Amino acid sequence: LIRVGVTGRSWLFPTVQVFTLHTPGKPAMTALFRSITAIAAALAAASAAQAAPSFVNGLTIAASTGDQFGTLVNDGRLGMFSDLYYDRTRNEWWGLSDRGPGGGTLSYETRVQRFTLDVHPLTGAISNFQVAQTIKFSSSGQALNGLAPANPGVLGTSFDPEGFVINPRNGHLLVSDEYGPSVYEFDRNGSLVRSYATPANLVPQVGGATSHTANAATLTSGREGNRGLEGLAISPDGRFAYAMLQNGTVADGTLTGSSLGRSMYARIVQYDTGSGAAVAQYAYRLAGAGPAPAQGRGISAIVALDDHRFMVLERNNRGVGVDANIAGGDKLVYTIDLAGATDVTGIDLDAPLPAGYTAVTKSGTALLNLAAPATLADSSLAALGGRAPEKWEGLAVGPQLQDGSYLLLAGTDNDYSVTQNGSNQQFDIYYNPSTGTRMQCDLGATSNCFSVSNGGSVGDTNLGDLPAGFALIPGVLQAYKASANDLGGYTAPVPEPGTYALMLAGLAGVLALSRRRGAR
Repeated sequence: LIRVGVTGRSWLFPTVQVFTLHTPGKPAMTALFRSITAIAAALAAASAAQAAPSFVNGLTIAASTGDQFGTLVNDGRLGMFSDLYYDRTRNEWWGLSDRGPGGGTLSYETRVQRFTLDVHPLTGAISNFQVAQTIKFSSSGQALNGLAPANPGVLGTSFDPEGFVINPRNGHLLVSDEYGPSVYEFDRNGSLVRSYATPANLVPQVGGATSHTANAATLTSGREGNRGLEGLAISPDGRFAYAMLQNGTVADGTLTGSSLGRSMYARIVQYDTGSGAAVAQYAYRLAGAGPAPAQGRGISAIVALDDHRFMVLERNNRGVGVDANIAGGDKLVYTIDLAGATDVTGIDLDAPLPAGYTAVTKSGTALLNLAAPATLADSSLAALGGRAPEKWEGLAVGPQLQDGSYLLLAGTDNDYSVTQNGSNQQFDIYYNPSTGTRMQCDLGATSNCFSVSNGGSVGDTNLGDLPAGFALIPGVLQAYKASANDLGGYTAPVPEPGTYALMLAGLAGVLALSRRRGAR
């Protein structure tokens, strides 16, 4: 008589119980029971191991898609997804655009998009992306702009948004920025509420003087230019925010002449959302042998799985982009655990870390490979031609599906499919998925086109009008289905009772108004 069952309340650690009834004088049966016991134990171990999320489908979004302000390149064309966030309390999707198509040299009023997305309740397949609301960021009524600071020592209204979450405690928008590097809190209209305190060792300085415009060879401390707080996460209770530098600080690396050898470690900064103060920093080691990250490797996103575990999106600078080397895209999502990691606020992040300091625990293998060949070959991603986009920057845990699993959504920043020259003249970049070739043409036109090499350089010969088969580089969303076991467990953000009370009061007001109108 044999019974095999799964017991225990946790899906993380299922237990297989095997009950055997030994019959005296029947050694063959006893051997059989032992074999089944061994097989059951192996199955239990396998079920307890972390599995992998499965790719569902992709969705490409035309680069010409506009927001609620229109489709003009510098005021309307979508910048796609420098970050993604799903607010399960309100069932809302958010997509953050960065400093704009001018790369910090042309005016662009920074913004975030609230969008809708159809999600199949069982399979997790995504479709029908639509912009529902465009919110521009402002401070005291003045728009926050993607232009780099004019005064090296003063940020002013300069803003390069890269990471985005919603605090479940109050519904406010939290955004991390590269210029400061800063973390800002906005109300739901995009108006600045307050700025979090930037840790001293992250502030870019030249010999003790703050400089938001100096290059890496000149800086003596602080964040490297265009390598600021790239990712942002929020703890499930909203008590802490976690902002992550794309790479380590200048002091974490090694300057040889005018060349900075970046550290193999990036920094995670933990903020208390009540005070806005940084309370700790943690070291995250990038993949690779070192001594410096290869191919511009850095992080692009961080997402909380619970109060100490996170997903981190790590990538190189290769793939389909406006000026990137098109080959060799490496885009991986790892899981990490802060438990046991030590605060590294007061030290430089050399490799290896000094004795007594411990980096965050990082999974030995990637949870997701966003550039997996089988994924890129899917028919839903035909617009990519089997090649990985360069800038995978958005990552979010989406709604729970009917079978209890979760939708994971990853998204790209396509740089508006625009580049520019040293005179700030902008050009559209077109891509042919069949050939893998790119062309640079006049902005808003398909004339005066020049080839772009596989390495990203622009040719010298005017080839005339754009040939058939080319399109602006699209934005991309990829959907994955992940069980809680795949994620090692997941705790969703939970609003405080006061937030629920406000939401219910608002709903009650709407219902009351509806009744009064109906009684007329």
